[in-house]
Amino acid sequence: MKFSARAINSQHQVIELCIDAENEVDARAQVEREGHTLLRIHAERFSLAWTSATGRNVHNRELLNGFNTELLALLQAGLSLIEALETLIEKETHAPRLTMLTKLITAIRHGKRFSVALAEQPHYFPKLYIGIIKASEETSHLQNALSRYAAYTERGDTLRRKIINAIIYPGILLVVGSVVVLFLMTYVVPRFSEVYKGSGRALPWLSQVLLSWGQFFSQNTKLMLVTVCALLIALLVLFLRSGTAPLVQLIRKIPMIQAKLHLMELSRLYLTLGMLLEGGIVITEALNIIGESLSDFTRPKLALASTLILQGNAMSTAFDAHGLTTPVSLRLLRTGEKSGQLGTMLVEAGKYHESEITIWMERFSKAFEPCLMAFIGLLVGTIVVLLYMPIFDLAGSIQ
Repeated sequence: MKFSARAINSQHQVIELCIDAENEVDARAQVEREGHTLLRIHAERFSLAWTSATGRNVHNRELLNGFNTELLALLQAGLSLIEALETLIEKETHAPRLTMLTKLITAIRHGKRFSVALAEQPHYFPKLYIGIIKASEETSHLQNALSRYAAYTERGDTLRRKIINAIIYPGILLVVGSVVVLFLMTYVVPRFSEVYKGSGRALPWLSQVLLSWGQFFSQNTKLMLVTVCALLIALLVLFLRSGTAPLVQLIRKIPMIQAKLHLMELSRLYLTLGMLLEGGIVITEALNIIGESLSDFTRPKLALASTLILQGNAMSTAFDAHGLTTPVSLRLLRTGEKSGQLGTMLVEAGKYHESEITIWMERFSKAFEPCLMAFIGLLVGTIVVLLYMPIFDLAGSIQ
């Protein structure tokens, strides 16, 4: 649960804090442990920083990506870790981020490792990031670890942007089509119904059904608007609270989409695991770290495969036994096990399936968009034809 607090720090400055705690008592205790004097605190009912399908706060993910990029740039410029963090603090104006950076530099000055300081703030730094930093501390290659993580997140963000771009145009078509249909049913159809009432002629059955629906829409316009608004608000609340997870679960039930989502999960698994292995993390620890970055659908399978690996089985065998491979990835995994380049082969498998997903998305969007346009055009055309059928019938009888 999130709390917003205003407090006075040791320098007698008023600061704003964003606290993640189980309840208000725990939040107050956290503020006091940091040496601040609490002025006020309240729970945040809704947060615009919604959660992703894996449950991690999207705002925190963006904050982490920005922190990683800026820290890498400062280290590459020749600054030490302490100097880089001090530079980030000097330029920071966002209160939660400033608090996070202050905690980091305080822990490091007290003699703690960078990875330990990161682990003390799990709300901002996931196990994946902490594991990469921890492995780099053994080899003194912090910049390489930060670069590797930046490339990993950039690849994920690129795929995410492609998915969003593929959804935007069909979404616009659906909204415009829905508005046109509602306009026809609530305004145009009822007026045609009034005209046909005084004609004294029997109307075609389909036209009668359409006019009846038009009268229902016209008589209950306010009720329908209230219902639509309530539904939209309910969906917005669900989205802010649960993120995209319910939508993903619903989409996953579609057979064709389910297979592609599974392939997307495998690509993510291979890329993440390959990055960890290339960073020097042992396979058992890497499998433990990667769990939280996967969805609830893939995580149990990885846990079962990890058990087989701990029992001495090869990764390719364990993954294949629990549906975590494809024919291509299985061959690459076996090649990596033989050559000792398992991390590299996992990354290559992830890239291959990522490109496969991208190609499928482009083809699907190119086929789906004209089909959607044709469906909306057919729906609007059907309404118009049914409206004019009595007129056509009357013109035929006059002739």
